[in-house]
Amino acid sequence: MCGILAVLGVADVSLAKRARIIELSRRLRHRGPDWSGLHCHQDCYLAHQRLAIVDPTSGDQPLYNEDKSIVVTVNGEIYNHEELKAKLTNHQFQTGSDCEVIAHLYEEYGEEFMDMLDGMFSFVLLDTRDKTFIAARDAIGICPLYMGWGLDGSVWFSSEMKALSDDCERFITFPPGHLYSSKTGALRRWYNPPWFSESIPSTPYNALLLREMFEKSVIKRLMSDVPFGVLLSGGLDSSLVASVASRHLEETKGASPWGNKLHTFCIGLKGSPDLKAAREVADYLNTVHHEFHFTVQEGIDALEEVIYHIETYDVTTIRASTPMFLMSRKIKSLGVKMVLSGEGSDEIFGGYLYFHKAPNKKEFHEETCRKIKALHLYDCLRANKATSAWGVEARVPFLDKSFINVAMDIDPEWKMIRRDLGRIEKWVIRNAFDDEKRPYLPKHILYRQKEQFSDGVGYSWIDGLKDHASQHVSDSMMMNACFVYPENTPTTKEGYYYRMIFEKVFPKPAARSTVPGGPSVACSTAKAVEWDAAWSKNLDPSGRAALGVHDAAYEDTPGEAPAAIDPVTHNSLRPAIGEGLVKPVA
Repeated sequence: MCGILAVLGVADVSLAKRARIIELSRRLRHRGPDWSGLHCHQDCYLAHQRLAIVDPTSGDQPLYNEDKSIVVTVNGEIYNHEELKAKLTNHQFQTGSDCEVIAHLYEEYGEEFMDMLDGMFSFVLLDTRDKTFIAARDAIGICPLYMGWGLDGSVWFSSEMKALSDDCERFITFPPGHLYSSKTGALRRWYNPPWFSESIPSTPYNALLLREMFEKSVIKRLMSDVPFGVLLSGGLDSSLVASVASRHLEETKGASPWGNKLHTFCIGLKGSPDLKAAREVADYLNTVHHEFHFTVQEGIDALEEVIYHIETYDVTTIRASTPMFLMSRKIKSLGVKMVLSGEGSDEIFGGYLYFHKAPNKKEFHEETCRKIKALHLYDCLRANKATSAWGVEARVPFLDKSFINVAMDIDPEWKMIRRDLGRIEKWVIRNAFDDEKRPYLPKHILYRQKEQFSDGVGYSWIDGLKDHASQHVSDSMMMNACFVYPENTPTTKEGYYYRMIFEKVFPKPAARSTVPGGPSVACSTAKAVEWDAAWSKNLDPSGRAALGVHDAAYEDTPGEAPAAIDPVTHNSLRPAIGEGLVKPVA
């Protein structure tokens, strides 16, 4: 991941303004510590902080077309850049960067090239011939982007909020799958897949096609000129990514930087479910496995830094970001710059445990659509910012455009949880990789119950966070929360504690408006809370809040939050680690 900052149409073009933009760009240097670039054209500035993964020697940014009349600063990866370059036969490329193709595509097709890009990206492009510019973000919002407006009439774009929040009067999260054009002064959605309308598909389930599309998605993301690995929690999604990557590593360009064996990484509290499962998967796949441990106190000590980097006060995002943030630091210390991760599967296939209560296939499908549309505010934000805080890039194969199109075109009746038919959550993807002749994974891993990352690193992690928050937020503070925080009012002491930290770092009203709100149970949208009346009494984003579904669920205590810590011994009340793994139905 790189960091981009673009400021266009500033009133002040003095050296002091240039120095200010350089200073703000440095706030993104954690995203791209390898090189800094700045292009100035009259009252327009395009800055870049580079993390060199493809073509480390010559791909510094900003990038240009042949006569440098088109300038682009890009964060991301274009996986089909070689295919696109082959079509642009009358263009001369100056670097080996996968992102340079954007400048030439614009020169050839104007603004109508977005659907040609296969990758994750956010970019700002300046056409110096008429001083117009465009900004765009990838289909799902894997790469972050913010847009702001200065009092002097300037328009700002940045990979992270922290680089523009001080200098913009107002700013927003740039919506995924959209393009902004200075010619119209408006945003328009360029990504219009069939599933976006939320109409119910009727295509029969094709296990072999689903498997083939996912394998292609993983293979294209092995494009790298630097050492990389896979984040392996031991759950279904990350284990499938690791399995496919290990099978195809030798045939890809990604095999050479760090040997021909795949490296995998996992973090958790000592004895946590994820550590045990990840170790087993790593042994099965014969990977070079790196296991990291953290304590609850180490996680708590990192909270302020985590919130500064991930730029949210959403409870479940902070819970999951903290161990990922700590793990990314360890990964970077090994010289690794890129990792593959398993985000997106739960949204596409209805993997969260609350989907067990979906009343019918229509509501099931509509909820998956809502979840995918909101990924940029939750899991994509976490995966990107928690890793890029230490100069590590996370790639997410499940969020490949072509794979999503196939997966979301399946009749949702096949995705419904049907215990009577032996179908647990995400059965369609589990079954697609259930190969008896050449197994991808051990059966009990392939059919392991969904465990949210913030739970799987160790249940006492969340219990410890709640206990810590209760020591810093009083009952009277909670009683007056609606007056102190009238927008997205915190409903728990943990949420109030995170909000205090966030407001200290990002005090402007525009900042708090970039964070979503509303009731949620086990990561559901507000709409899905209606599926079970009991959930409204137990609004917690942990998977254990899916009462009657998760094998280590909270006890249902009406009218109050679940008691996760024994008030006398202060020990966790969760069951023993290892209980509750779902076995495949014969």
